[in-house]
Amino acid sequence: MNRILSTWFNRYLSQPEAIALLVIFVVTVVIFKVMGKVLAPIIISVVLSYLLFGMIKKLEKWRFPHLLAVTVVFSLFMGIFLAACFWLLPLLWKEMAALVSEVPALIDRGHTLVLKLNDMFPELISPDQLQQVIVVISQYLANLGKEVVAFSLVSLIGIATVIVYLILVPLLVFFFLRDGKEITRWFTRFLPEKRLVLVSVWSELKGKINSYIYGKVIEIVIVAIVTIIAFEILGLQYAVLLGVLVGLSVVIPYIGIVVVTIPIVIVGMIQWGVSNHFFYLLLVHTVISIIDANMLVPFLFSEVMNLHPLAIILAVLIFGNLFGFWGVFFAIPLMTLVNVVVESWPKGGSGTS
Repeated sequence: MNRILSTWFNRYLSQPEAIALLVIFVVTVVIFKVMGKVLAPIIISVVLSYLLFGMIKKLEKWRFPHLLAVTVVFSLFMGIFLAACFWLLPLLWKEMAALVSEVPALIDRGHTLVLKLNDMFPELISPDQLQQVIVVISQYLANLGKEVVAFSLVSLIGIATVIVYLILVPLLVFFFLRDGKEITRWFTRFLPEKRLVLVSVWSELKGKINSYIYGKVIEIVIVAIVTIIAFEILGLQYAVLLGVLVGLSVVIPYIGIVVVTIPIVIVGMIQWGVSNHFFYLLLVHTVISIIDANMLVPFLFSEVMNLHPLAIILAVLIFGNLFGFWGVFFAIPLMTLVNVVVESWPKGGSGTS
């Protein structure tokens, strides 16, 4: 047994870079697991800075001074940030509040709809099944209302924290953009002097991370805007809220679209019943999902989507459990990182025969 362990150690952990990779991985997992909530504004700021840094590089290629390039890009970011804070979020909150206020009416309409279904298909729906459907719909809508109210109360209690985050995130983004190179150099001081494997792993992963983050943001925006426009044309209630939910659902591959379909079907059934409008809604939602999965995703993620669907689902479950929302968001690049590290892991010369 000792010989087996010694052989394994010499093969996989005898190189300084292998130890460095292992330490970096373990420390990162522990920090994010223990301090994930505390580090949330820093994570958000790093991601946003990473997205914006490419624009700064382009401006610098056009001979913009670094500080001027940072100022221009940060001003653009703040314009979008303020638009989201003062236009989009209040609009979503308004629709969410309207949905909560209509929960009793929605329950009554759902009850009437189920009764109509029983009249239309008496041989398919028994009275017991009818009652179960009514109870499920009532509980779903009632729980939705309670969760939103609870969320509202928590938000009121933590309003000071929200305000701090709204101030802290833009401030951190500015410093990361301005001093990103110096911060990176400071971190590299703690890495081994010989880091060919680390550089190789990062070089291979960097393009995939760029492709994924930019692609995912573009995918969320496109899917949300197209869905909102389609739902508005159909006259669906809460079109903006449901459209944003559909856009955000693409963060969770395969699973998100299934989950977000439930409220769309419920709202559509209650608003229109079993009618042409309802089937148009299902058709439009299905077409958008198909176009996203078969055209938009392959186009945006051609460099990072070479993972088996089972591997992606496992990555969502594992990294989501470890890191919460950010684990879900970065499930694909994290699984890609694992694959790249495994393939590039430095191996010792002994014990290979």
